[in-house]
Amino acid sequence: MRDGGPPCTRLTARQALAAVTDSYTELPAPPEPAGPSSGPNGPPSGPNGPPEGSDGPLGWHGYDDARARARARTGEDESVVTALAVTGGTEMIVLSFEFRYLGGSLGERTGDLLEAACAEARRRRLPVVSLIATGGSRMQEGMRALSQLQRVARQSALNRAAGLPQIAVLRDPTTGGGWATLGAAADVILALPGAQIGFAGSRVRPPDADPYAYSAAGQWESGQVDAVVPPDRLRATLRRWLRLLEPPRVPGGPGVAPAPPPEALGSAELPDSGWAAVQRARAAGRPRAQAYLRAYFDEWEEISGDRCGGVDPGIRCGFGRRDGRTVAFAAQCGTATRPAGFRTAARLVRLAGRLGTPVLTLVDTPGAANDAAAERAGAGAAIADTFAALATAEVPVTSLLIGEGGSGGALALAAPGRLWATPDSYFSVIAPELATAILKRDEGQLHHTAGQLRIRPQDLLELGVIRGIVPVA
Repeated sequence: MRDGGPPCTRLTARQALAAVTDSYTELPAPPEPAGPSSGPNGPPSGPNGPPEGSDGPLGWHGYDDARARARARTGEDESVVTALAVTGGTEMIVLSFEFRYLGGSLGERTGDLLEAACAEARRRRLPVVSLIATGGSRMQEGMRALSQLQRVARQSALNRAAGLPQIAVLRDPTTGGGWATLGAAADVILALPGAQIGFAGSRVRPPDADPYAYSAAGQWESGQVDAVVPPDRLRATLRRWLRLLEPPRVPGGPGVAPAPPPEALGSAELPDSGWAAVQRARAAGRPRAQAYLRAYFDEWEEISGDRCGGVDPGIRCGFGRRDGRTVAFAAQCGTATRPAGFRTAARLVRLAGRLGTPVLTLVDTPGAANDAAAERAGAGAAIADTFAALATAEVPVTSLLIGEGGSGGALALAAPGRLWATPDSYFSVIAPELATAILKRDEGQLHHTAGQLRIRPQDLLELGVIRGIVPVA
């Protein structure tokens, strides 16, 4: 994805709405507040602002004319269109930015519209989908415009606290405060190929800045975006996400039922020794996370990245549909889990908690990555945060050990008291090879050491570490 894909077509706000919805009804604009404001005809007179018709709160010469030209060019009164929309049978509140209106910039009146739309989403208990195309805050309104970011951030936080999903679609460009509020704060972030994305717009970056870092592909590689979605797949992808994240109509309803553990996909026979358990768990042909996800879910979508600059391809996180309900998942893929992987899993568990969705974790790792790069990336803190996320999860977490259970790196994704195992798995406080080395035993004692550790599934059941050994499908 290094080239970032083809340039993104710049749709109007209403074209973007039409591209992802079956129908929509524009929300009525809220009344303009009394006192100083930057409405379409300039602010009324007041003690803190210039008299009416004097080019906004700063008295910026030419601002009234610029807004008049923007209205004539776009047919819009502001840089965002807010609507109650339907796609694939799911209702949602949509915030669609009009880049041709002063670069999609946020002014005071934009803040009024966004605040009212988010409040309407809470009233109706609907998800919010932001179709973003903005250059940032409106400099002609100065700090009055910049302060709208605080309003937007508060509305996003209120909707998050209400358990309502927020999905951002990053169009071209998505920069400045729009990216740092509605964009980066969303639960799921989708980007169009070739879109320019970043807090710094193209005219304010260092002259030697790598443009790829500010592209959709670059942001995906650095863990800031969940997926780069081609325009012809956007509607279908958005529909799946809305179906998967649909919030309950009545908050605080019956308790969330835990997800059932998957059935085993590998060997049905239990290992006769500790070392045999290790060999079977490490076998190249053993079923991995991908096979379990395919067997367990009817459909699923994945999130990606830790939002701190990292992605771990050795862990898969997302939401899937099974037997008519949504289950969140975090699945280790058999490699050493890196700090970004732990942080992504913790993000997934907390998001599921806010949305009232049960969680399934698939445990399969030789352990946490322990190289110098992992230490610099905060391995200890990332593992600690994952332990905390599972320990304090607001929804039930079900865990299945499907292969290697290597020490704390595996235990971090194992739900306390709700861990099952497959017959071709093992769980150990330390790898048998490392235990042998630490005890200063020769290699001939490796098999004996593995047995002493009692790492077989039947040992784990007898020790009370797991709740059961799942049958083969």
